[in-house]
Amino acid sequence: MSQPIGLLITLIAVTIAVAALFFVHPSIIRGATGKILAFIGLCVLPALCVAAGMSTHMARSEQTKFCISCHSMENYGKSLYVDDPKYLPAAHFQNHRVPPGTACYACHADYTIYGPLKDKLQGVKRIYIQYVGRPPDKIEMSGGYSNLQCLHCHAGARGFEGNPVHVALMDSLKTNQMSCLTSGCHDTIHNASQVDQLKMWSPGR
Repeated sequence: MSQPIGLLITLIAVTIAVAALFFVHPSIIRGATGKILAFIGLCVLPALCVAAGMSTHMARSEQTKFCISCHSMENYGKSLYVDDPKYLPAAHFQNHRVPPGTACYACHADYTIYGPLKDKLQGVKRIYIQYVGRPPDKIEMSGGYSNLQCLHCHAGARGFEGNPVHVALMDSLKTNQMSCLTSGCHDTIHNASQVDQLKMWSPGR
């Protein structure tokens, strides 16, 4: 059990115990001190539980294992292990160009000021579709893939800025007029429908 979840469970247990104490012995809250304790036990602690729970689960939702836990995302998870450097997500994941534990979030997050909130709302929508609706046969990003996701890490990097092809196209890339995923550039992405026919890389070998 991870430390944040352990602390959250402890906080919930304390809150339940304090609330139960007041319900079993309501006479405790007759005095001023009792009323203060009741306010803490019945208002402050539950609010802390909600805030801590949201924070814990928001952090959990950024984990790669959470993203690929849905059946419809299974092949996208497999594609991270394709043994072919032309596969962009696989190359980033296997070479730790992004943190492996949060690889999906690192590449798909919207890095604008309200981006994380928009990302979480999109995630809630997808979870709803997964369990209540029917996931589409072809999964696509809402609004397409912005170069901002790439430039968040690569802008300023020597290998990126010094590449003659990138130099010639830099203005178009930074203004998103030309996608990094354009045919002939970095156009081999997940290819989830074909992943079962591809050779896989096994960590540790």
